[in-house]
Amino acid sequence: MAGRAKSSKKSQFKWAPWLFLAPGILMFLIYVIWPIFQSIRISFYDWDGLGAMTWIGLENYVDLLDDDSFYTSLWNNLIWLILYLLAVPAGLGIALFLNQTVMGIRLYKSLFFFPFVISQVVVGLIFTWFYAPDFGLLPKILGLFSGEEIAILADERYATFGVIAAGLWPQIAYCMILYLTGLNNINPEQVEAARMDNAKGWSMLWHVILPQLRPATFMSIVVTVIGALRSFDLVSIMTVGGPFGSTRVLSYFMYEQALSEYGYSMGYGAAIAVVLFAIMLVFISIFIVRMLSQERNG
Repeated sequence: MAGRAKSSKKSQFKWAPWLFLAPGILMFLIYVIWPIFQSIRISFYDWDGLGAMTWIGLENYVDLLDDDSFYTSLWNNLIWLILYLLAVPAGLGIALFLNQTVMGIRLYKSLFFFPFVISQVVVGLIFTWFYAPDFGLLPKILGLFSGEEIAILADERYATFGVIAAGLWPQIAYCMILYLTGLNNINPEQVEAARMDNAKGWSMLWHVILPQLRPATFMSIVVTVIGALRSFDLVSIMTVGGPFGSTRVLSYFMYEQALSEYGYSMGYGAAIAVVLFAIMLVFISIFIVRMLSQERNG
């Protein structure tokens, strides 16, 4: 009897974690995995979202490769990705500055934390006003130095960079929060041992602090890459893809093709979504493999 009771308790302990995980797993399957496979399936059809679906095979992908707007969007996403990764070192630098016990540090933390808590729509509106040629602060400053007020969001050369700068503001705050959390978990014994060996400055940061911040760095890179590749809100609020489609990114291009007044080509939009998902999957897989290899070697 005692043996049966023990085995029954073991089985209960065995299944208990899965029972707690079941709701989350179910929601993940319904709202993440299932839509991914549905998007892949729809990308092989010609469909307006309401009528009958017509099988066309790889035609949507062939049309995509012949579409100049696709290459513009892809190039803009690459620019987003490269410049958005500046949020990681910037967030680290601010976190190191804020991880001090000096007078007024709570006020500084609140100011740096502020961009993270406001919505992307508000961020987009703030920077749109900041760039406005009539009353914006930036054109006035540029006018003082160059004698010409530049309309950032109306110029094809600068519009994409203006939108990225707006996105970097809250993204840096997010990376800063991740690094502040990591700095609170730094092993003080390792720091003290390094100080006894006369390690300080860059040597301390590179050999002692950064290795302990690998999880925070990994999360910062992953969320920054995902944020860069799925950038939609700011483009929609600040430029609506303009001027002349120069600020389009893949997510906004997908919206234009599938849901906007330009047409209701769900199959074509799904093909864009699949390409975007594949790019995102490649980058994140590379980071995961590198992190796992570093942990095994370490």
